[in-house]
Amino acid sequence: MKKLFLYLKKYPFWIFLCLVLLFGQAMADLSLPNLMSDIVNIGIQKGGIKESAPEALSPDAMKLMLTFLSDSDRKAVESSYSLMKAGSSEEYSKKFPKSETSDIYVLKSGSDNNRLGAIFGRSAFALLYYLQDAAGQSGKPHTGQASASFTEGLNEVDMSALYKMQPMLDKLPSSAFEKYMKMAENIDDSILTQVSNVMVKQFYDELEVDTGSIRLRYILRTGIFMLLITLAGALATFFVSLISTRISSDVGRRMRQDVFSRVVRFSSTEFDKFSTASLITRTTNDITQVQMLLITGIRMICFAPIMGIGGIVMAVRKSPSMSWIIAVAVLVLIMLILVIFQVAVPRFKLIQKLVDKLNLVTREHLSGMMVIRAFGTQKYEEERFEGVNRELTGVNLFINRIMAVMFPVMSFLMNILSLVIVWVGAHLIDLGSIQIGDMMAFIQYSMQIIISFLMISITFIMIPRAAVSVSRIAEVLDTEPVILDPDKPKDIKGKARGRVEFRNVSFKYSGAEDYVLKDISFVAEPGKTTAFIGSTGSGKSTLVNLIPRFYDVTEGQILIDGIDVREMSQHDLHEIIGYVPQKGILFSGTIASNLKYGRNGATGEEIAEAAAIAQATEFISALPEGFESPIAQGGTNVSGGQKQRLSIARALVKKAPIFIFDDSFSALDFKTDAALRKALKESTGDSTVLIVAQRVGTIKNADQIIVLDQGRIVGKGTHSELIKSCETYREIALSQLSEEELA
Repeated sequence: MKKLFLYLKKYPFWIFLCLVLLFGQAMADLSLPNLMSDIVNIGIQKGGIKESAPEALSPDAMKLMLTFLSDSDRKAVESSYSLMKAGSSEEYSKKFPKSETSDIYVLKSGSDNNRLGAIFGRSAFALLYYLQDAAGQSGKPHTGQASASFTEGLNEVDMSALYKMQPMLDKLPSSAFEKYMKMAENIDDSILTQVSNVMVKQFYDELEVDTGSIRLRYILRTGIFMLLITLAGALATFFVSLISTRISSDVGRRMRQDVFSRVVRFSSTEFDKFSTASLITRTTNDITQVQMLLITGIRMICFAPIMGIGGIVMAVRKSPSMSWIIAVAVLVLIMLILVIFQVAVPRFKLIQKLVDKLNLVTREHLSGMMVIRAFGTQKYEEERFEGVNRELTGVNLFINRIMAVMFPVMSFLMNILSLVIVWVGAHLIDLGSIQIGDMMAFIQYSMQIIISFLMISITFIMIPRAAVSVSRIAEVLDTEPVILDPDKPKDIKGKARGRVEFRNVSFKYSGAEDYVLKDISFVAEPGKTTAFIGSTGSGKSTLVNLIPRFYDVTEGQILIDGIDVREMSQHDLHEIIGYVPQKGILFSGTIASNLKYGRNGATGEEIAEAAAIAQATEFISALPEGFESPIAQGGTNVSGGQKQRLSIARALVKKAPIFIFDDSFSALDFKTDAALRKALKESTGDSTVLIVAQRVGTIKNADQIIVLDQGRIVGKGTHSELIKSCETYREIALSQLSEEELA
């Protein structure tokens, strides 16, 4: 994964911006359950009244509340409120209509609302305990616990009836209420505040405040705030998705470019290490895996932990008494993720290898279609493909089944968790420990926690798979070509004559023990043709492939105009060589674009001239579109002979000082071969021409013929000289020509 981080170093600002946006989205998502809880607890249950201590209350209400307070609490309340005469404040007359005709007590600015709320709550509980005893329920012992029935009881209390009881209450000594006040002191402050909120609504109703409009305004205001937060979260999601997509696309583009650039620099040694199918898979499928990780990973890797940790913190804050439920759920989730991780991850590396194998089989099948049909092995190839395909499908199905099982398990866990929370929460609500809205918020946070862990589990599955792909990509990028340019290359381009000299050259493939070529020495002069002939496997093609440095010599030197080819840049070296490979390869496009591949700036006249020399004009002219006729990938829509002639024409367009023809006339008939060689002799002029051939007739008129046998030179000279001096050449010639033709 280190290689991936190197590619991400270009985007520190954008990644930081994603983190900021994801943090903002997480905070938005985490705040929504809390706001929903407020709508239920405050908007619905408390009528939209947030304050725990009333801003104003009637003298009757004040007197009733003070009756059930201890001396210290009574002093705190009396010091926090002041009596305001009827009609003395226009502002309060609007807020509390009854103050226009009646005196009211008004809360002083700077008062501790929370402390006063707890005080009013204790007074309300003491009042309710007293009313229960007064109603004949004293036989039922008080536990000192607050339950939901207390809140319901407060909502049903008729305040005017209580005020009528005040004269009787005034006659009782304060000690008569001490038992109830002590019981109220055992109630938790949060519960006292809840009860106080209910009392505030009663006080406001008494002052003719429109509590219905307060409730509606609070619900609408909170709902609009939730919509704005949701919109902000959606915008954050959109921009994160946009940024992550741009980053992943750019990283993928740069990776593909780097892999392609590295592969272009590979010599034949590196291509022997990596199969073509594997390189294609690494450039496409593996980089796609990395892109998928970046698109989803940037969001999940950062967002899921924030949501998971934040959800746990918010859930515990909402209800510490139910935190054990979250702990159990998280433990189960971690165990589930670890099991999936252990089972699924080893299969990811296998998948990539099987994709390589499938590509290899498909490539061999398509490229060797004619051979397969000729030998009637279609059934065998189908079974071979089906075997690899079935193996890949089996591994994919195994992983997909694990993923398919994981989602229902997560859903089942979420549903079970919801049921447990409702079951436990209902008991806590009845005891007055939490409110209904808090329980609903707790359920929402629990779902967010599970979803976060689900996202983390998906990430844990994606990261190892992407890590395998990154390591495969890095394997290509870290492979240094064995054939490199020198630090200070010698410049030969533009002044090369084309004199090629092999000086005691020996060569063996990497890792091999035996030499393919041994002690090869000769000189190919400009303006002359040097031909190579020998039995199959004698090293002819290997020899000419050493000149453009497809391989480097193991021992000795190859000199062009006295300069070692290893002292030139590969670009300059290839610029002075016109090369026609043993297997003619054409590219998708047109005939003209393929011929211009030799020299991009070639004119139409130069292309036509090269085609004429290569004896390709006749079949090109017969095509409806001439030089603009399309060529399919690999030249599959032209014959082998036409392909060879176009390959020769492409090299001739280059007008290089050195031409190498690696058995490039094998698909030509004798008439075309003779005409081509004659035209070639006239057109190449002062160029050095090196020809590898199997047919003696092709090289009979060469200025110099080099005979190879088992990697060594066994003959060197002209045709007539070799017939007399080289037994190997004579055997080859006699196998192809009659005695009359040998002369």
